[in-house]
Amino acid sequence: MILTVTLNPALDLTYAVPALVPGATHRVDGVASRPGGKGVNVARVLHALGEPVVAAGLAGGGTGARLRAELAAAGIEEAFTPIAGETRRTVVVAAPTGATGFWEPGPEVTAGEWAAFLAGYPALVRRAALVVLAGSLPRGVPADAYARLVEVARAAGAATILDADGPALRHGLAAGPDLVKPNADELAGLGAPPQRLGARDVVSSHGEAGLVASTSAGSWTAALARPLPGNATGAGDACVAALARAWCGRSRGRSASSTRWRCPRPR
Repeated sequence: MILTVTLNPALDLTYAVPALVPGATHRVDGVASRPGGKGVNVARVLHALGEPVVAAGLAGGGTGARLRAELAAAGIEEAFTPIAGETRRTVVVAAPTGATGFWEPGPEVTAGEWAAFLAGYPALVRRAALVVLAGSLPRGVPADAYARLVEVARAAGAATILDADGPALRHGLAAGPDLVKPNADELAGLGAPPQRLGARDVVSSHGEAGLVASTSAGSWTAALARPLPGNATGAGDACVAALARAWCGRSRGRSASSTRWRCPRPR
C-alpha cells in the first residue's frame, strides 16, 4: 500500500465563465469540485491506476467533511485526522482566454490536533511500503514536520518521497528521504544539491524541458518530443504518483517494461 500525507489539503472549485471582467458580476456556466492538495492529487492518480492507496492528513469543518466524503465516494480510503479549523478551498475561474486562481490560506492547527495526527501516523505507516509526503504546511504545524514523518517511516521500514517547498523541504531533506521531487524553482531555492542536504535520490521537473533524475545508480533525463497543450496544473503530482507506482512495482517484481521508469532502490 502507498500512504499519501497532505497536511494542508483543499477542495478545488472551478467556475466556468464565458469571460472574466474585473468589477463585473458573472453568471457561471458550470461548477466542478474535487478533493485537492498535492498528496490528495497523488492519491487520486494512484487510485485511477489501480494502486492500493490511503490518503491521510488534516481536515476540518464543512469543507473538510466534504473533501473526505468525495474521496470515499470515489473509492479512495481516507484516514484524515479531524481538526476544528476549516479546510481551505482553491477557486479557479476558467474563461476561454485563460484561468485565474484564488488560494485560501488554510486553517490554524492546534498543538493538540498535530499531536493527534502524530499519534495515529505510525499505525498507518506500518501498513505502507511507501509514504508520499507532499504539499505546504498549514499554520501551527512545525516547519520540521516532514523531517519527523520521514524518520517515523524509516523506523517502520517504509520508503519516503518528499514533494515540498521552502523551509518544509529543507527540514525534510535533513531527515534523508529516499526521493525528493522539486521543480526548477524549488531546486534553485535550496542553494545546494538536494543530495548534499540529505536526500538520497532526486527527480526534478523543468517544465517543457522535462525531468532530470539524479540517483545513486546514475543520472537520466526525460522529455516529450512535443510538449502537450493545455493547463499543466497537477502535472507534478501525476509525476510523483508515477514515481511512487514504479517504486512499488519494482518492490513487487513488476518488470521494467510495465513500469517504464527507472526507480531508486529502497534502503
